[in-house]
Amino acid sequence: MPLYNDWKSASRLLKEIDVQINKWNAEVSVVIVNDASTEKVSGMKLDFEKIKSIKILNMKENRVHQRCIAAGLKYIYENENFDHVIIMDSDGEDRPEELNDFLKKSQENPDKTITGNRFKRSEGLIFKILYEVHKILTFVFTGKLIKFGNFTCLPRKHVEKLIQAPDLWNSYSSSVVKTIDNRTSILSIRGRRYVFPSKMNFLALVFHSFAIISVFRNLVILRATVYLIFYLFLIYNNISFLTLIPVLFLFVFVFIILKISMRSNIDGFNKSLDNVANIDILSSSDSRQ
Repeated sequence: MPLYNDWKSASRLLKEIDVQINKWNAEVSVVIVNDASTEKVSGMKLDFEKIKSIKILNMKENRVHQRCIAAGLKYIYENENFDHVIIMDSDGEDRPEELNDFLKKSQENPDKTITGNRFKRSEGLIFKILYEVHKILTFVFTGKLIKFGNFTCLPRKHVEKLIQAPDLWNSYSSSVVKTIDNRTSILSIRGRRYVFPSKMNFLALVFHSFAIISVFRNLVILRATVYLIFYLFLIYNNISFLTLIPVLFLFVFVFIILKISMRSNIDGFNKSLDNVANIDILSSSDSRQ
C-alpha cells in the first residue's frame, strides 16, 4: 500500500481488511510504503485478529505512488516469503470487500495475475468523462484497453518478472499489461475515499495518463506515423494553417510521450530501496527495525 500522509484512511482500511480476511486460511501481512509523509504515523492501533504484522517502509524522499509500488514489490520479493501479493491504495478507493473476490479467483487460478477491472466509479461527472477520454486515447495510440489501476493480485513468479521491467518505474498498470500475459480479472467498483479529497490535481491526472501510454512508446510512434500519413493524404489538396494544427498536436503529443518514457530507468529502479530510511515493524510486540 503506497501512502502519503493519509494515516487516518490507512488505519480505517486496515481495520476493514482485518474484518474481511478473518476467515481466510492464510497468513496475511501488510507492507505500507510511506512516501516521505510530512505527518507522523497516527491512529495505527494494533488490535487486529488476522493481520500478522505491518511493515512501514519510510522513504527518505517523495517518489509518488507508482514508484512506491515498484519499490514495495522489489522489497517484498527480496525480503519476504509469500505466495501472492495484493496491491491496493490506502485511501479506501480500493474496496476491502473485494479482497474476498481476489482470494476466490486466485484459488481458482493460482498461476495468474488478477486485475480489478473497474465497471463502476464513484467520482464526479467531470472525472468520469476525463477517465473515458484517457481510455480512448490509450486505446487509439496503443491498442490496449486498460480497465484497471493498482488494485491487483500477483503470484510471486509474476512479481519476479515485473521487477525486471524498467517500465514498472514509470507505470504499474501498463507494465502489468506489457509484461504479464497470463491474466484474469474480477469486477471492481471504485470506492469513495475515507477521509480527505484526492490530492491529485488535473495536471497530475494528465501526467499519470501519459505515463501509462508511454510504456508502449514504440506502438505510439508506429500508430502516430500511420495516422499522420493517412491524415496528410486526406488534406493533400487542402493544406493550410488550420488543417496542419492536428499535425502539430500529434507531434507535441508524441514528443511528450517520448519524454515521459525516458523516466523508465532500470538503474534508478534497482537503487529504489536505497531511498528507504528505516522500517517500522508494527506487531504485537510493536518492535522497530
